[in-house]
Amino acid sequence: MYSSRAWPGRKPASHLCYRFCRTTVAPMKGRLAVLSNDSLLLLTSLIWGVAFVAQRMGMEHVGPFTYNAVRFALGALALLPVLAFRKRRDSLRKPGLHVSPLLAGALAGVILFGGASLQQFGLVFTTAGKAGFITGLYVVLVPLSGLLWGQRAGWSAWVGACACVGGLFFLSFNKSLGIERGDMLVLLGAFFWAGHVQLVGWLSPRTNPIALACIQFATCAVLSSGAAAAVERVSAQRILDAAGPILYGGLLSVGVAYTLQLLAQRRSKPAHAAILLSMESVFAAVGGSILLGERLGPRGAVGCALIFAGMIVSQLPVVVRAAHGGQAA
Repeated sequence: MYSSRAWPGRKPASHLCYRFCRTTVAPMKGRLAVLSNDSLLLLTSLIWGVAFVAQRMGMEHVGPFTYNAVRFALGALALLPVLAFRKRRDSLRKPGLHVSPLLAGALAGVILFGGASLQQFGLVFTTAGKAGFITGLYVVLVPLSGLLWGQRAGWSAWVGACACVGGLFFLSFNKSLGIERGDMLVLLGAFFWAGHVQLVGWLSPRTNPIALACIQFATCAVLSSGAAAAVERVSAQRILDAAGPILYGGLLSVGVAYTLQLLAQRRSKPAHAAILLSMESVFAAVGGSILLGERLGPRGAVGCALIFAGMIVSQLPVVVRAAHGGQAA
């Protein structure tokens, strides 16, 4: 056995192994972790984007309220195992969490019901691709809606908003300068999504996030069930005919995608995650084109490009702060 004492200037093997791990293995492991998180976020946005296609296909058999009722009920059921697993580790009311999950979930569920209902009714009259881009406007509406709470909206929010307004004009306004009915409903839904983001952003640090998600899905399912019973023709056969799109929208779009987002965002900066998740609108357009044969045309393509650019620009300051070590909002 030779030692470093027998060979002057030679480092021991343990030291060389440590340097190799620190300079080669550790950075590679970090890059692989980032790549894995990015893949999960892109997969989440892909699932959400294709969900617009499933929502349109499902309404060939059932009404909008019926689709949402079964979809969100399945989403709530899909989160029950996750909730049970976390309950074994900690209680629903940990120290410092002073908002009841039942109250938080009920409030969020009411707003979720408004946004989901408007979006679902809008999809009766518009395409999946257009609905995806218009729904994505909530990314810009969130910082602008913060003005109501005394939060400042920077230059990027205003530039992004102007780009999105221009894109909405090309995408949704007809020759008589009137906005299409379906696009108007989806646009109103985007305001609900923005309010939902604001509310959940305030509630999440103050309550159990998994319980909040599960209860808000259940609340939306109950409200949608009541509305469906009042205004739609509900039958078991119709629901079975729409089983495929409903299962996709409930288990994949709500249950699986939400869990993937939670897993990925534990190690991803919010600004980086927001940009990757905004690809949802692109996947909606691609999915609508491939699976439903939808075509946007040159005018619609310009509108989508402007809206997507506005969504990205609105996130730039957060990205810059995150890149310089600042805390992302």
